[in-house]
Amino acid sequence: MKELLIQIAAIIVAAISGGIALFQFLLFFGLPLAVENIKECYLKKMRIMSWPSALLLLFFGLIFLIHSKVLSVGIHLPTKIFVIMITIFMGLNTLGNLVSKSNKERLVMTPLAGITFLSCLLVLIFS
Repeated sequence: MKELLIQIAAIIVAAISGGIALFQFLLFFGLPLAVENIKECYLKKMRIMSWPSALLLLFFGLIFLIHSKVLSVGIHLPTKIFVIMITIFMGLNTLGNLVSKSNKERLVMTPLAGITFLSCLLVLIFS
């Protein structure tokens, strides 16, 4: 039962991270949510940073899937330290989204980051 809980929590982390990564890739290519009131220079910087953000989010999801044994890579990888660091990061990310000046970020990203953080915490505590 404990292993199933860990795996479900890890899948939640991977699914949310993957969804946000997809969104970041789309932003990089300039597709969704064109914002008219942001200066073009700032918008380009944000688009450029979307690519590494997306890759990092995919890495987060992959680490949790490997750590929880949802995915097997055939060798033992020291995932625990990454799980600890990602959990801390997601906790801080949740707080950052919560105090954001952007209503969209507070209303959309705070719950997603919070769910991800709680799922990370479950994996960390029970694995």
